[in-house]
Amino acid sequence: MPHTILTDVCEGVADCVSACPVACIHPGDKANTKGTAFYWIDFDTCIDCGICLQVCPVEGAIVPEERPELQRRSARGPAKRS
Repeated sequence: MPHTILTDVCEGVADCVSACPVACIHPGDKANTKGTAFYWIDFDTCIDCGICLQVCPVEGAIVPEERPELQRRSARGPAKRS
């Protein structure tokens, strides 16, 4: 099962982006509710390796389950499966 980046917890550190072996983590457009940049995980590409969770310094920003209602690609709405 893919991991999920919680849009409104993410602080845009991006350690997860360079660590991801399948390049499934992408920048969101605009900013989250905290006013910071954020990233989202493409559920269809994620291989559930957990590296993102291990390298993220922001506690609670990534959860080891698919939760599309907590992750957005943009400021407008949730990420959807392709």
